[in-house]
Amino acid sequence: MSAKLELRSIVKHFGPVTVLDNFSLKVAKGELICLIGASGSGKSTLLRCINLLEPIDNGEILLDDFDIAEPSLPPDPIRRRIGLVFQSFNLFPHLSVIDNVTLAPRKVLKKTLSQAQQEAMVLLERFGLADKATAYPDHLSGGQQQRVAIVRTLAMQPELLLLDEITSALDPELIGEVLDVVRTLKNEKMTMLLATHEMAFAREIADRVCFLDQGRLIETGPPDVIFSEPQEPRTREFLARVL
Repeated sequence: MSAKLELRSIVKHFGPVTVLDNFSLKVAKGELICLIGASGSGKSTLLRCINLLEPIDNGEILLDDFDIAEPSLPPDPIRRRIGLVFQSFNLFPHLSVIDNVTLAPRKVLKKTLSQAQQEAMVLLERFGLADKATAYPDHLSGGQQQRVAIVRTLAMQPELLLLDEITSALDPELIGEVLDVVRTLKNEKMTMLLATHEMAFAREIADRVCFLDQGRLIETGPPDVIFSEPQEPRTREFLARVL
């Protein structure tokens, strides 16, 4: 499989702190990679850099072999190709579910209201939210709000989906319904990077697991290898604490 995304020697500083340290990774089309590591290891910053919300200080970010991190490029056309779902839902509280989902397709993709609504209802139906189309975010559970946030991102038809700790703000009983959405997208061969603390889910769903520590990629491999026979002492130390 060809690389959909390739990160080459990414360096990112916040002041004197190095947050990403010579980070390199290839992601194949249709692959789901789970990023694991302690808080502050660089997972969220990495996703924000890929989506061009944070500029990198050095390195290359190749999407379909094209360096999207080139400073002279306008970021908005590139961001349309890359969906990012945050741990906070970021829904507009004054808009109904369907209006939240259709806003960007109408404003950015210039779709008509009827086309955007039709496509939104297909997505809402697919993820068990059709009956919530006219509801407002504060009438939804946390799990429903996060599913709407994912649907809103999918409405922009991204080629690459970045998921940043999407279950961390949820009660335990609501996590499963959000992870089911990820399972569905994996079955549909969506290319995804998922930063997560859900180790059991990472082991179940990932094609590969990447362990980050202090902005470096310490170890990567199939989940059975990473979780059962990690090669690096730092990986073993981390997993001993969280499993």
